[in-house]
Amino acid sequence: MWILSYPNRPLHKVPNSLSLYKKKNMSLFDQVLSAINEPAKQANPTQLSQIINMVEQLSQVRDVNEQKSQVITSIVGKYVRSALKEKQQTQGIEEAEAVIEKYGGTSPNADAVNAVMTPQKQQQMAQEVATSTGLNRDVIESMLPTLIPIILQFLQTGATIVKNPGQRNNSVLQSFLDTDGDQDVDIADALSLAKRFLSN
Repeated sequence: MWILSYPNRPLHKVPNSLSLYKKKNMSLFDQVLSAINEPAKQANPTQLSQIINMVEQLSQVRDVNEQKSQVITSIVGKYVRSALKEKQQTQGIEEAEAVIEKYGGTSPNADAVNAVMTPQKQQQMAQEVATSTGLNRDVIESMLPTLIPIILQFLQTGATIVKNPGQRNNSVLQSFLDTDGDQDVDIADALSLAKRFLSN
């Protein structure tokens, strides 16, 4: 049982059952928990709750069930990871951090979709989601301007509230990009862990 404590916030206990999740996803969620426990980091329970609620509301508005919503989030997260990792490798971690800082949020932003990946990648991603869920591509594409900023906002939880010049230490983003070189780090699983954390 993990117990989180931080100034002016209640204690949070995380059940041992969470350890049943895949280790790579727990590693990402571990970084979120660590960020919540650091006052200097942006992560906090209210922010996590808002992110989860936005994903659920988006699914309800588009009449997408929970199972399909998780599949969509997993696939979109995979493509976001690939795109950010490419930016990290070609332009440096600074560029990847700049993208999530500028485009992360809980409001729809079509510019975020284009900032993260090319139109070709967007089409490839929409096709993969359509094949996996049976949803119409128009429905999938209509979800992206909301879902991608939400994913970026989740990654932003590891950033510091006040940045010093040249300081790059977003632990959540680094875990997302660098976990064992694994291309299957699952945002949907990490969000499920966050939801279970908030319910305890």
